[in-house]
Amino acid sequence: MMDTAVNSIEDLELTREERVIEIQNLIETLRIAEEIALKGYLITSSELADLMDINASAVTSRGDHWSWRNWVVSRVRREGNQILWQLERVD
Repeated sequence: MMDTAVNSIEDLELTREERVIEIQNLIETLRIAEEIALKGYLITSSELADLMDINASAVTSRGDHWSWRNWVVSRVRREGNQILWQLERVD
């Protein structure tokens, strides 16, 4: 509930141009996610966290299989100290 109020206040403080830039950045993020999914790339927890703009620990705490926007995110395997994730597009 508090996040919604904070987001609304932040949105009011942004100019239209700044909001459009944020949308453009979002579209670029979604394009990157789409390419990762289409090409079957595996990405690390920290890379996924960067893509989602969250903390890496938040990625691993979500479990082995969960949804994010238009993708299902699945833990594929561990390589050394890295967890690798795969994105699969869902419509």
